[in-house]
Amino acid sequence: KKKKNVKKVLLVLVILAIIGVSTGGFLLYGPYSGFRDWLITSAMTTMRHQYLATWFYDDDTIQEVLENNKVHETNENTDASMIVMVNIQYANEYEKQILEKDPEHEDYKIIKIEGKGYDGYMAVIYDPSRIKTVYTSKLGKTGEYLTKMAQDNNALIAINGGGFEDPNYVGNGAIPLGITFSKGKLITSETYRGQGGLIGFTQDDKLVLGKMTVEQAKKQKVRDGVTFGPFLIVNGKPSSVSGNGGWGTAPRTAIGQRQDGIVLFLVVDGRTVTRPGATMKDLIEIFERYGAYNASNLDGGTSSAMVVNNKIINDPVDQSGSHRTRYISTAFILTKEDNQ
Repeated sequence: KKKKNVKKVLLVLVILAIIGVSTGGFLLYGPYSGFRDWLITSAMTTMRHQYLATWFYDDDTIQEVLENNKVHETNENTDASMIVMVNIQYANEYEKQILEKDPEHEDYKIIKIEGKGYDGYMAVIYDPSRIKTVYTSKLGKTGEYLTKMAQDNNALIAINGGGFEDPNYVGNGAIPLGITFSKGKLITSETYRGQGGLIGFTQDDKLVLGKMTVEQAKKQKVRDGVTFGPFLIVNGKPSSVSGNGGWGTAPRTAIGQRQDGIVLFLVVDGRTVTRPGATMKDLIEIFERYGAYNASNLDGGTSSAMVVNNKIINDPVDQSGSHRTRYISTAFILTKEDNQ
């Protein structure tokens, strides 16, 4: 009788194994490409975990998937004359969320963001003149945690900023990518060839996005800015997205500005079973919902964090699953009124 029970258990285990292998094979190689595209694009953008794709697919398949999943930017630079700095009456619940201020915080408002597979926070900032770029005090040597940058610069709110040199995803945030401006001063001027470009605020407090040289940025009077991408919305026109955009699903940080001048800081959590994160398409949809006229993706993944009054309010998760953030190079902050 015991032998029969053992045989039955073994039979069940064999059946389950066959079902598991069959299901895995169907997901990996079946006619439905959604899982394959998600796995390849998510793995190939992490560098450290590219083996999750290369184990199962050859180079040609991986390249084909990456070619079919892209963000197609509008190829325009921001027309700053379209930011008119006037109040627009709200016409829906999202406009109401933006324009009805929090009586406890006249300077800003925090909105909880939720979607399929992600949640996070949007900081609504009513005075764009108080948004500055800050950078690590040990530039060229090491980055710093966002919380330290916020404390050192007496910030009300801070989000991580542009990308930085990050070989094999173990960089220490020492060197920002591309062009960086802080309070009108040029901090870095490296060549950047990735999607997006300069993400900066002009002297008249308008967010401009563009593939610019230092001279072009100075001509536009950029005072504070970082470099990264892709651009999500330029002059009210959203980037078109093939597949999932080629960036997979992950924690995200992004920034946008409405035509009335209100600035939106967005941080989305991810890397958990119930919250894998957001795609570029998700970010575009969120910003369109809240009326952004120009918007760009910022550095994401473990870097994604939002600090309010010196405390991280979201839930950063690194690639090992630990709930923590990492050293970064740059950040956007909302300064206190007496600290501009």
